[in-house]
Amino acid sequence: MFSAKHATREIGIVIFEDFQLLDAAGPISVFEMPTRGMQSAPYCLTVYSLRGGLVRSSSGAAMDSVALPPDLAPDTLVVSGGEGTRSAMSDTALLDAIRDISGRTRRTTSVCSGTFVLAAAGLLDGRRATTHWRRCDALARTYPDVCVEADRIFVQDGKFWTSAGITAGIDLALALVEDDLGEEVARRAARELVVHQRRHGGQSQFSVMQDVRLASGRFDGLIGWIQANLSDDLRVDQMAAEAGMSPRNFARVFRSETGTTPARFVEKLRLEAARQRVETSALPLQQVARATGFGDPERMRVAFLRAYGQPPMVLRRQRRP
Repeated sequence: MFSAKHATREIGIVIFEDFQLLDAAGPISVFEMPTRGMQSAPYCLTVYSLRGGLVRSSSGAAMDSVALPPDLAPDTLVVSGGEGTRSAMSDTALLDAIRDISGRTRRTTSVCSGTFVLAAAGLLDGRRATTHWRRCDALARTYPDVCVEADRIFVQDGKFWTSAGITAGIDLALALVEDDLGEEVARRAARELVVHQRRHGGQSQFSVMQDVRLASGRFDGLIGWIQANLSDDLRVDQMAAEAGMSPRNFARVFRSETGTTPARFVEKLRLEAARQRVETSALPLQQVARATGFGDPERMRVAFLRAYGQPPMVLRRQRRP
């Protein structure tokens, strides 16, 4: 909990031409929330750009900024992303400034494709990082020394925090507030922003329901039933009976509707549910395996290796620095 004895933390947000407006405005709004109702403000926010003045975002709306001073030493540096990162990555003056300032910060962070700017400055070599799912492959190709974790909302590696696309900057900023001021302050900030569910860094950028192709709402009820009964056997004939169809016809129509087989769909749901429990709780792996239908930890471990390339315990360790 923040108190008057704590010094105000300086937050510097870096923008550039064609930045994504929400990449800056989202974290700014999060850091604003804890200052309300406090006698001593926990944060002081300043928006910076290389030369200062109005900076046009990719939407056409502009944001005012202060020129980056050579001796800037904020507590936390936040580098926004957006279409303008493609030019920012080759702006040597901007990269030099970010590299220099980062050497004096307690935390250096990025939102969405702002990760490319940190990588271009050489700050992420040998570190784990993430960015918008659409640009993760490009990040890995362009900067092979960066360990890209594509399936993450945000990633912390030491003092460096990187986040996925756009709204993930809000999740990142809430995590930074929690890191500074505690869980209750972060929870209050989320409520003020009407963020109903604060996502943790280990949570996937994707979900099974986003990944499948639902041609109609025909199996909506069945899918809800599957999600509520993951610990059951869930054979094809069992699901077919729940759908009121013959097993053969059910398997054919389900694949046509979703683009995947019933068995594969169930495994994806189990993996998603198990991974969330592994990364966001301290539940024993045996309990997680039983609750999500894998039955035993070894079967779950094999499924994790096949899907994620890492066993559950490694993913659990990676959720914290």
